[in-house]
Amino acid sequence: MNKDSSHTALLWIVAAGFFMQALDTTIVNTALPSIAHSLGVKPLAMQSAIVAYTLTMAMLTPASGWLADRFGTRRVYFSAILIFVLGSLCCASAHTLTELVVARVLQGVGGSMLLPIGRLAVLRSVRGEQYVSALAMISIAGQVGPIVGPTLGGWFVEAVSWHWIFLINVPIGAVGLAAVQRYLPQAAGAAAPPFDLAGCSLLSLCMIAFSLAVDVPFESHRGAWAMALFVLGLVAALAYVPHARRRRDPLFKLSLFSEPNFSVGLTGNLVCRIGSSAVPFLVPLLMQLQLGYTPLQSGLMMLPAALAGAVAKQWIAPLVRRYGYDTFLLVNTLVVGGSIVAFASISRGTPILVEGVVLAIFGAANSMQFAAMNSVTLKGLSHEDAGGGNSLFSMVQMLAMGLGVSIGGALVKLFSDQSAATILGFRMSFVCVGAITLGSALIFRRIKETPAMASAVNQAATSGR
Repeated sequence: MNKDSSHTALLWIVAAGFFMQALDTTIVNTALPSIAHSLGVKPLAMQSAIVAYTLTMAMLTPASGWLADRFGTRRVYFSAILIFVLGSLCCASAHTLTELVVARVLQGVGGSMLLPIGRLAVLRSVRGEQYVSALAMISIAGQVGPIVGPTLGGWFVEAVSWHWIFLINVPIGAVGLAAVQRYLPQAAGAAAPPFDLAGCSLLSLCMIAFSLAVDVPFESHRGAWAMALFVLGLVAALAYVPHARRRRDPLFKLSLFSEPNFSVGLTGNLVCRIGSSAVPFLVPLLMQLQLGYTPLQSGLMMLPAALAGAVAKQWIAPLVRRYGYDTFLLVNTLVVGGSIVAFASISRGTPILVEGVVLAIFGAANSMQFAAMNSVTLKGLSHEDAGGGNSLFSMVQMLAMGLGVSIGGALVKLFSDQSAATILGFRMSFVCVGAITLGSALIFRRIKETPAMASAVNQAATSGR
């Protein structure tokens, strides 16, 4: 096989892994009511299955690069696909919510390595100008997953059963495993620096504690437990600072935060994505539980958001060049937050066209928001800090996705219990998570434009999610 053919095969392998991961994050949402009915639990209780997946990925993503260096890219990528497929089989075999959550954790272990190690394999094999084109091809796979995921999930529920939203990963993964063995370059493990297990444990404890703190007061009405968990998470985060100062090779260097836009972008990402991540969880539930939509219909209704998001990525570069990151993110954040709040006005009497327009506006603005936030957060980092900064950024993305689902579901339950009307619970939840997203606009006002950011704007649309 010549070099070009080998590179093409590598890109298809990595794109397939990215597609499988992206598909899995969206295909589940439209099937949640059916899964809940099958497992004998309330639909809103299914949020734990989503949070378990995203939180596991957040905790293990930083270890992916070290594992690739220590054991070899091909071996670890093969293991990631295998674990993901085994987790998918366990999800399809689950008979209780607890079993499903455990299976989703196993899926998350594999999913946490698919994208970062795939990108690393491409980085090490494709050089120069071809690298940007390679990333663009991979990002397309990540865009296709969210487009087909909700509709495919709804179709599986109605045509076969919800189990197939997980079983679909088996044939894709089987082809991926064979392709990895055949085409992925062999790279032996090398001498890797010691992994910062203590630092990773502190940050993982921080994320778990914060995530549980969101659920506790609404689940059991024990505010003291929620406060204790919040304090535990804060202590774990603060404890990482002296740990990183003492250690020669910490998980994340504190020097990352000397770049002001990295700090601003990281904080803005966390706050903004809470609202954005709640929408894919709440909207299908609203449509099926309150508006009378079938799973397939609710999946089809998510198409305008996904398609608009894919189209809008091409608008990023010219808009940022014209208005700058600070102005663009300020205005676009208001559009994202406003569109989330607009979901509160949707009812049984709302015309489908209006629902589609609101979803399209949200999808387009949200897609541009992700690309711009990714770019502004990472572009100012030095070459030495880029790897660590990207890993920390990925952790924050996954944490925000889990928090968005947790907060969104908890708010629905809170307001529904207080008003004895579930539809009001959904409406107030959209208002609250939309307000959280709107609040991130104040954070993005602190962005400082630099020449490096201006020259790198053309890569914003291919920076992924």
